[in-house]
Amino acid sequence: MNSWVNDKLLPVVMRFSNTKVISSMKNGLIYTMPLTIVGSIFLLLSNFPVPAVSEFFLKTGWTVRFAQVTGATFDLMALISVFAIAYQWVKEDGFQGLPAGILGMVAYVITLTPIKQIMNTSGNKVIATATGVIDKAWTGGKGMIAAIILGAIVGWIYSWFLKRDIRIKLPDQVPANVAGAFTALIPAAVIMTFAFCIYLFFDGLFHMTMVDAIYRVIQTPLQGLTDNAGGLFVNIFLISFLWAFGIHGPIVVGGILGPLVTANTLENVKLFQEGGQAALEAHGHIFVSPLIDQFVTVTGSGVTIGLVIFMLFFAKSRIFKDLGKLALGPAIFNINEPLLFGIPIVLNPLLIPPFIITPLVTGMLTYVAIWLKILPVLSGVAVPWTTPAIISGLIIGGANGWKFMLWQILMLVLSCVIWFPFARIQDRQNLAMEQGQDPKKVAEDIAEAKETATTHEAAN
Repeated sequence: MNSWVNDKLLPVVMRFSNTKVISSMKNGLIYTMPLTIVGSIFLLLSNFPVPAVSEFFLKTGWTVRFAQVTGATFDLMALISVFAIAYQWVKEDGFQGLPAGILGMVAYVITLTPIKQIMNTSGNKVIATATGVIDKAWTGGKGMIAAIILGAIVGWIYSWFLKRDIRIKLPDQVPANVAGAFTALIPAAVIMTFAFCIYLFFDGLFHMTMVDAIYRVIQTPLQGLTDNAGGLFVNIFLISFLWAFGIHGPIVVGGILGPLVTANTLENVKLFQEGGQAALEAHGHIFVSPLIDQFVTVTGSGVTIGLVIFMLFFAKSRIFKDLGKLALGPAIFNINEPLLFGIPIVLNPLLIPPFIITPLVTGMLTYVAIWLKILPVLSGVAVPWTTPAIISGLIIGGANGWKFMLWQILMLVLSCVIWFPFARIQDRQNLAMEQGQDPKKVAEDIAEAKETATTHEAAN
């Protein structure tokens, strides 16, 4: 199995993960993380979980003021993403990425229609039309896939010109910043003309924008495929499976499926802003980023807190005891590399099963709990990935934070139940090695003892 994975599967996965599109996408979208976290703080303030405080903010006008920050973060995520992806693409090619990022934003705006129709309260009649505007409905979650596609195209075009040295060259005496502006002039003209042609094509033939078309034809079906129990199962399994062979699962899987999950999350944020928890329960997505962060990779991929607790309080081998003390601090902040490569879990046939099973159980149970209305649909509030468990559960749930906190505690206890039997066997093997015994012989003796006990029990 190890040979097949290492020789056949992993090279394919690594080649795909390291392609320019995936690399630029996953590295570029990292730049949006601070905006998501800060935006979440103001989203919580504008929908404060304490009713008395929430009503006070609403009456005094602070709810609208807090929404300004939310609107400048979550509602501009696609616009920021197209900048970041184009920037990262060109940067990885060894050129100055800032002009490409700016051109990516400009190209994205060119493809949008400068008209927004104002509907009545029931949403069935146009009462006014605004011109010369950028509709933020398409610069947020709905535009994520279009932003990724356009960002990659802009990055490729810009790098193509610079690699072939197709640019306006000025004498060496000209200041570098001025010369740099002229370097971008030719690719800028091509990129903006290209974006304008896209706008004319979709507006003339389909009476819609490119972003709208991609949202209807590509993004909505893909979100539908991911926002279900099957999509979540595949996501969780791949994260743990890749880690089991030494590949950073969250980065690889996040680079591929992350934009779709982000789009789900941003749509939940929008629903929560406009209609509160009732709108989320009616139309919200269950599979959002906080579900992965707080119930699948909490305390580290594999929900390894169960293993850490065993090592601290129940282990008999010196290596487990010492490593447990070392791993506790990082585990509190959701870091478990000391376990992955210290025990190791990676390529360890005894510990890979609980490493894969535990997050599948905790993640799928959380999905089912939300689906059955035991837990409410998450609003999309995010916390830094290093936020300790229990605290993170309390924050992401808003007014229902106590429910997610208790559920998170239950999932951590469940991780202990799953990890303990496997950890005990590994601990016995470690102890045997420390005492100079053959761990294979010890394992055979344990199996023989269990078989004998079973035989006696059946006889009695």
